Amino acid sequence: MPGDASILFHVSDTHFGVEDRAAMAWFEAGVHAEQPDAIVCTGDLTQRATHRQYADAADWFAGLGVPIMLQPGNHDMPYYNLWERFRRPYARFGVLEVAVGAEIALEHALIVPFDTNVPAQLRWPWSDGVVTRRNLDAALARLEALRADPRPKLVACHHPLLAEQDGHKNPTIRGDQAFAELAAAGASAVLSGHVHFPFDQVRSRDNRAMRMVGAGTLSTRLRKGAPPSYNVIRIDRGGLIEVEHRNFRREN
Repeated sequence: MPGDASILFHVSDTHFGVEDRAAMAWFEAGVHAEQPDAIVCTGDLTQRATHRQYADAADWFAGLGVPIMLQPGNHDMPYYNLWERFRRPYARFGVLEVAVGAEIALEHALIVPFDTNVPAQLRWPWSDGVVTRRNLDAALARLEALRADPRPKLVACHHPLLAEQDGHKNPTIRGDQAFAELAAAGASAVLSGHVHFPFDQVRSRDNRAMRMVGAGTLSTRLRKGAPPSYNVIRIDRGGLIEVEHRNFRREN
């Protein structure tokens, strides 16, 4: 019998190397207890993209036992090996590579990948997002191919596409343009990470509205007083998207 809702666990910024092991165990227990239909991790699996950190990440994600989509973050490109950073930025994902940018089809939702990373930029820090025409066109092509499908389309990327508040400088270059074009192409929401605190907003550009959902972190690199956290996203058969933020507390 078809389910009444598709359940997606949205996690981000695990930062293996500086991970919060208690928070990771808490997330893992939630996955095993509730068996979501899929997990989306919106980047920064590792702290410095070392082989050891990727091996630890691979072991952990393999142990979760559900379908996974991984969207790389700025920390997931080699930090010291510039040849790898520019020529093969995601090669160290290893066994996880099959999950990088893997489109996920759930009963009541479709998850489309979108890469907002570049190996270098003409500004500092290099950690902020950049929308390239090539990567945006790839995401738009997938949305166009899925346009006739009535299921909501959720786009997954690492960097939030808009500034935290309208009127503030957008740290993601061409993020406003990407937001408008993705919304026009039929995306219902954008899932992201990077900022280490959760949010759920409805924003608009060019008279197009779209949901922006950010996951926090499961690492020790906390910001704005936000504890480690992840999101549970439920999409019902009518296309309604419900987001639950779950915060880790030490008594968990």
